[in-house]
Parts: sequence; structure tokens; C-alpha cells
Amino acid sequence: MLMLKSKLINLKEQEQKEKIEDLKGEQKDIAWGSQIRSYIFCPYTMVKDHRTGYEVGNVEAVMDGDIEKFIEEYLKNKNTKI
Repeated sequence: MLMLKSKLINLKEQEQKEKIEDLKGEQKDIAWGSQIRSYIFCPYTMVKDHRTGYEVGNVEAVMDGDIEKFIEEYLKNKNTKI
């Protein structure tokens, strides 16, 4: 009985780990060159999203949190790649 209980616990833990992995999705290393956006302040201003190619010239607005367009572009591109 104890062996059966142990196997059931292990099975449940494995299922839970798989569910968490599915929810997390693909994770990339945090390393040089793996950034998703570039912020250019001088000699001109621009923010470029490397995943989608979307660019905007108002760096200050993006730095203040105006990132809705970046999110929209990412979601559009994500849906077309699937």
C-alpha cells in the first residue's frame, strides 16, 4: 500500500511539473544580445523591438510606460507564426 501511495504521489508531482512547464513556455537565457528592445537616445531617439521590428521615435513615452503598441505588435506576430 505504501509503495502504491508513493508512486501516485510521484505521478501527481510529475503532472504538476509538466503543467508548470507548459504555462511557462519557452525561456531564453538572459545574456548579451538577447534583449527584446533597443533604446537609442543620441544622436536621435528611437526604440526598436527586435522580435517584431516595430519602431517608435518617442523614447520618453516608452520609458514612462507607453508600451501598448509593442505588446499589440508582439501579439499580432505571435499569432501569425503559429
